[in-house]
Amino acid sequence: MNTSILERLSEIIETRKSAEGDSSYVAKLFHGGQDKILKKIAEEAAETIMASKDRDADQVIYETADLWFHCLVLLAYHGLEPGDVLKELERREGISGIQEKASRTEE
Repeated sequence: MNTSILERLSEIIETRKSAEGDSSYVAKLFHGGQDKILKKIAEEAAETIMASKDRDADQVIYETADLWFHCLVLLAYHGLEPGDVLKELERREGISGIQEKASRTEE
């Protein structure tokens, strides 16, 4: 897996967090706050779903890239990095989904 692109994107996103709202798309998202970022994630998730339903592999890739990008923006909003998610995935490696879900405490 090529994590370096995730790291590079994360670094770029981080530098744009405090930029003027009209200086870049990412800065505009941050200036719009969490609700704007979440709205974009919902939009991109819906577009990914539709691409899959249409069985359009190229569009699935394209829309998933958009979804992942906006998730990176959300991570940065919360002061997190892609490595935090990768560590969690690594922790889950070798554990069945059923076991992992059962290990969570209900709130």
